[in-house]
Amino acid sequence: MLLFFFLLCLTLSPPLLTQSLNQDGLYLRRVKLGLSDPTDSLASWDDTRVDTPCHWRGVSCDPLTQRVTSVNLSQSQLSGPFPIFFCRLPYLAQLSLYNNYINSSLPLDISTCRNLTDLNLGSNLLVGAIPATLSQLKNLKSLELQENNFTGDIPASFGEFTQLESLSLFNNLLNGTISSSLGNISTLKELRLAYNPFQPGQLPSQLSNLTNLEYLWLSGCNLLGEIPESLTRLTKLKNLDLSFNGLTGSIPSSITEMKSIEQIELFKNSLSGELPVKWVNMTTLLRFDASMNQLTGTIPNELCELQLESLNLYENRLEGTLPESIARSKNLSELKLFNNKLRGGLPSELGKYSPLTTLDLSYNQFSGEIPEGLCEKGSLEDLVLIYNSFSGKIPQSLGKCRSLRRVRLRHNLLSGSVPEMFWGLPHMYLFELADNSFTGKISKSISGANNLSSLLVSRNNFSGSIPDEVGLLSNLVEFSGDGNKFAGQIPGSLAKLSQLGNLDLSENELSGGIPEGIESWKNINELNLANNRLSGEIPSEIGNLPVLNYLDLSGNLFSGKIPLELQNLRLNVLNLSNNRLSGELPPLYAKEMYRGSFLGNPGLCGDLAGLCPKTGRSKNEGSLWIFGLIFLLAGVVFVVGVIWFYVKYRKLKKTKKGMALSKWKSFHKIGFSEFEIADCLKEENLIGSGASGKSQEG
Repeated sequence: MLLFFFLLCLTLSPPLLTQSLNQDGLYLRRVKLGLSDPTDSLASWDDTRVDTPCHWRGVSCDPLTQRVTSVNLSQSQLSGPFPIFFCRLPYLAQLSLYNNYINSSLPLDISTCRNLTDLNLGSNLLVGAIPATLSQLKNLKSLELQENNFTGDIPASFGEFTQLESLSLFNNLLNGTISSSLGNISTLKELRLAYNPFQPGQLPSQLSNLTNLEYLWLSGCNLLGEIPESLTRLTKLKNLDLSFNGLTGSIPSSITEMKSIEQIELFKNSLSGELPVKWVNMTTLLRFDASMNQLTGTIPNELCELQLESLNLYENRLEGTLPESIARSKNLSELKLFNNKLRGGLPSELGKYSPLTTLDLSYNQFSGEIPEGLCEKGSLEDLVLIYNSFSGKIPQSLGKCRSLRRVRLRHNLLSGSVPEMFWGLPHMYLFELADNSFTGKISKSISGANNLSSLLVSRNNFSGSIPDEVGLLSNLVEFSGDGNKFAGQIPGSLAKLSQLGNLDLSENELSGGIPEGIESWKNINELNLANNRLSGEIPSEIGNLPVLNYLDLSGNLFSGKIPLELQNLRLNVLNLSNNRLSGELPPLYAKEMYRGSFLGNPGLCGDLAGLCPKTGRSKNEGSLWIFGLIFLLAGVVFVVGVIWFYVKYRKLKKTKKGMALSKWKSFHKIGFSEFEIADCLKEENLIGSGASGKSQEG
């Protein structure tokens, strides 16, 4: 019992000895105090039970001396200014704060980090000028300051680096010039300056002195003028990227002498002339991209004989045929030649020996049949041949190419039926066969195309009914089947397509009515069912489709009234013409601007010439019309009354006048004088002065 009590007390009592943190640890604690650490990435840096920080997160030490040699705090969500206390660590060789929120400017006294060999401050929020004092880090081999907000020039002092092998400044706001002093860094292997708003200028010829350079990335640097011939002195260069600039002139023929080159990127410039012909010695070239230029001439056979992985020459002015030798490139995965003037047939063995993933030959003048072996390796994902003159049938082998994601064969001369399995490729999201002469039906196997979002089969000779299985394509956004010979009813299953944004089945032979349940089409923007044989009433649910702005139901057999609910829509296009509609127009559309939307419906308002002026009004308008009618009747009664009163009054006056004359005769007989009789008549308002005169004269 006494022994147990002693052990318990020993366990609960504080240690008699405490370990003190060494100087490196104390400096790192000061680093932590200067940073904001919302995710507690530096929680382990509070451990005072150790004498060195070598087990703290991101810290590495020399195993013998236990001094800090490396700190890596990449992607730790740290923020604050650059901690200069890092430079107090005398043996620190590698420092990475990549992808944090280090802000403010980089201090000039960063030059006190004397033993640094690798400094990575990429993907932060650093601003201001790049310190010229960085060149004082004589041991520095890698400097990565990319993806910040640095401005100004690349310091001319950078030419003083003696061991620097990699310099990354891409994606900043550097707006000076590309310093020619960079050509003095003879040890440099990688130079990445891309996507900075440098002042427009030529590529410094001094960069040709970097004879150890293997990677040169100058995309989007506002480069002008021609590609210097001297650049071909970079005999160790593996990757040359001068894309997205304003380079002019032709591609130097000497570029084919760069025997170590693996990738050449020249796209999006203004290069002209023909492609170099002599490529036979470039056995290492894998990727060549000179797209989006103004190149002319033909594609050299020698270029196609190389074991290329990628050949992109799209959006140029190239002519001629595609050399057969391209089919023998056993590594070819990408071939993009669209928007040129190429013609002729495709190499018959294209794809047979190559792991093709992308083939885009659109907007050319190719003809002939689609090669049978395009998907021989089973890796084809992107097949785009639109706007050519390909003929014949789709090869049966393509139906087995389950890797296909995008098929675009629009606007060719293709015919025949589409292979059964081709309809149901599981990864396909775009299937475009429009503007050909295909026949047959849409296969029920389309239910297997689970990822399909666009089904575009317009303007062919497809026939038969639209299969219910189309309604199982829950990701379908666009279904365009206009200009075919589809018959039967519109499948009710289509009402389940809640993602549908465009449905065009016009110019077919469809019958029956619009399916029930279309209120689920909450995303539909265009509904075109024109020129079919559809009948029945227009469902009022159409008026509840919130984003519909194009509605064309013209040229059908729809009957009944136009639903008032259509007034809920904000339509740019409305066409209900040439049907059998009757009744009144919804008040919103009883306007001259909509006249053409309703023509050809004889029973609509009886007479559309006046756009139904006395019908089709709202309840308020009807009440006003009734009140107006009452006032009109009251006016008529008033006028009739006045006329009646006037007629009666005239008859009464004549009666009084007769009575007065009778009185005059009676007065004369009993002896009244003429003057007395006249006075008496005046009192009765029956004669005036003229009458008196006549009496006197008589």
